[in-house]
Amino acid sequence: LLLRRAARAWPPLAHLLERPVPDVLPLADDELYDLLGRAAHALAAEGVTVHWPRSLARELTATAVVRDPATAAPGSAAAGPGPLEAEALMEFRWQLALGDDPLTEEEMDTLAEAHRPVVRLRDEWVLVDPELVRRARRRDLGLLDPVDALSLALTGQGEIDGEQIDVVPTGTLARLRDRLTAELAPVAPPAGLHATLRDYQLRGLAWLDLMTSLGLGGVLADDMGLGKTVTLIALHLHRDRAAPTLVVCPASLLGNWQREIERFAPGLPVRRYHGAGRSLDGTGGFVLTTYGTLRTSAPALAAHEWGLVVADEAQHANNPRSATARALRSLPSPARVALTGTPVENNLSELWALLDWTTPGLLGPLKTFRARHARAVETGQDQQAAQRLARLVRPFLLRRKKTDPGIAPELPRKTETDHPVPLGREQAALYQAVVREALLRIEQTEGIARRGLVMKLLSALKQICNHPAQYLKEAAPGLTVRSGKLELLDELLDVILAEGGAVLVFTQYVQMARLIERHLTRRDIPTQLLHGGTPVAAREAMVDRFQRGDAPVFLLSLKAAGTGLNLTRAGHVVHYDRWWNPAVEEQATDRAHRIGQTQPVQVHRLITEGTVEERIDDLLSAKRALADTVLASGEAALTELTDAELADLVSLRRPA
Repeated sequence: LLLRRAARAWPPLAHLLERPVPDVLPLADDELYDLLGRAAHALAAEGVTVHWPRSLARELTATAVVRDPATAAPGSAAAGPGPLEAEALMEFRWQLALGDDPLTEEEMDTLAEAHRPVVRLRDEWVLVDPELVRRARRRDLGLLDPVDALSLALTGQGEIDGEQIDVVPTGTLARLRDRLTAELAPVAPPAGLHATLRDYQLRGLAWLDLMTSLGLGGVLADDMGLGKTVTLIALHLHRDRAAPTLVVCPASLLGNWQREIERFAPGLPVRRYHGAGRSLDGTGGFVLTTYGTLRTSAPALAAHEWGLVVADEAQHANNPRSATARALRSLPSPARVALTGTPVENNLSELWALLDWTTPGLLGPLKTFRARHARAVETGQDQQAAQRLARLVRPFLLRRKKTDPGIAPELPRKTETDHPVPLGREQAALYQAVVREALLRIEQTEGIARRGLVMKLLSALKQICNHPAQYLKEAAPGLTVRSGKLELLDELLDVILAEGGAVLVFTQYVQMARLIERHLTRRDIPTQLLHGGTPVAAREAMVDRFQRGDAPVFLLSLKAAGTGLNLTRAGHVVHYDRWWNPAVEEQATDRAHRIGQTQPVQVHRLITEGTVEERIDDLLSAKRALADTVLASGEAALTELTDAELADLVSLRRPA
């Protein structure tokens, strides 16, 4: 009965029923192939198990491997192309093995020529799956550029004929993968460092040492205030190179870098390459320059020998087509390090620009990166896209947040409060009039012109929410009782100053900052204003005055002062208006909430009720969550709203 059921599952067994003793059945080659595959599953479903002779049971397997001919570390920033930039291609192929022993090329040729399901290999008979024969015949899967090869090595997966398969790197590529993914070897604090590094800073030092020793470089993207500067100073001392380290930073940070080097590595040469009469004379230590000087003096800087090049606040060079980015790429160095608190502010092309500078070629050409990774991540169409990208970039980007367990347990708490503010009567009338007029024009416009009108509308509404005088550009405005925000700011300052506190007030508009400064001067409140046009020396003096307590209110232009400054005397931070990107706001807040702060920090966000600010605040909350998974969508997305969606975004709604 069992034999009849088996014969129905696999017809060749019916021949046994014709024999007097159903013990032996000769099989043709095609029947044996069938029994190796489909027939075995059909018989198993009927309760019949196929047993093969022990001598035939050694497993023949095929593994997709990447063979890299490179002998140098990929992505080296040194002069001349590294393997990630080189033209040499890597082999992607099937490697067959008998048990744990790889087959030679001759043995795979024998297998590829086999026309029978049993093949003689290494003095023994081996059962051969037809699929393995096909893989032996087509074992060369093609040539990979080094970027794709490294991607396969780091993710361990690839796609062949629409099927996801495991991939194994070999040789130098495998050793590199192992070094990049292994547990970091501890590094002792270098001699000459006058600072006690926290555990996470020591891990950062060990990671930077690994990446720079491999010639790979990396992006140190810790939260603002976690001590990236002192970690980099420690790296310089640990590397102990004769050639100097070049630091490129915003002009506002030159003084901070010099003070930190003199404080943590006293006696180490440090000189500024900035301003009139600048010179690269001198040896060793640190050379500090600005992005502006880099743009004008790139040939002179490129002709100098550097032991390490560092881009601080590297988001200043995250537009790969900018003159700044091109100048930065022209500087030869055995290793490059980017420091930033916001590796992604608006879109993933910025991440590409940073990593393509520190590790040239890692993510391939920008166009390929956009097609392969960025669009799927930014649009949210592929749930796995962000995870795949994160696996690829993880070895080359180190990011820790203040909120991560064990990072900064001694840091005082930060409390964030949104203050809803009603529009004044004048503000509401202006707001509605501007919305009506702008929407009519937008409905009649298309393309780039429409996008420009949308951005102009959003900017106008934000200015009206700040103060009518800002939008109307009044030369000598009366300020009081015209803006709900200004009234609330007065109330906040009264409380903060009565308690002996100090406060940072951020606005993205210099004109609004000047209006506030004029208003506070009339109230006899000591204040000072820092913006993009403030000279470097004046900035440093302002920081010192604030830290000494000479001026308790510090007005700051968000983009000019949102990075690098150390203003720990402030226990309060006021965001008078909202920037489109939460990362920029958080960087500004971190001027106060950083290592060295001993008091709790209260963050106040002023948001006008019923306006575009309130709706943008909802969008920012969602965007902050996306940014944590290496994603941020730019404000330009708002220009793509339909007319109806735009009207819903900007129309004034009366509070319930």
